[in-house]
Amino acid sequence: MTQKTIIIYTDDLTNQESEEVSTHTFSLNGVNYEIDLSPESYDKLADALGPFIQAGHKTGRTTKSGGGKSHGRTTQDGASAEEIRRWARSKGIEVNDRGRVPATIRTQYEAAH
Repeated sequence: MTQKTIIIYTDDLTNQESEEVSTHTFSLNGVNYEIDLSPESYDKLADALGPFIQAGHKTGRTTKSGGGKSHGRTTQDGASAEEIRRWARSKGIEVNDRGRVPATIRTQYEAAH
């Protein structure tokens, strides 16, 4: 018997399925929050927070503890898995159409950008 496990990622804001969902963290009043968002929902969050971020000041980064999950945008520059796949293919690197982009390919992408 063959079993097939399918993982479906869902945007917490829209409840829509997306292959490009990423986990994002933020804090407010000393409480840390984590939310899974598609790139479109993340853009809405960034647009909404933009004026407050510009008016505020950084206090340093907090480190994430434990095994958080990340789907889609995980590079430092915010590149999506699809952007990395396009880049890899343009360089002749084989990469699957779906699923996680291997860390070795992500590392090569980040080094090139």
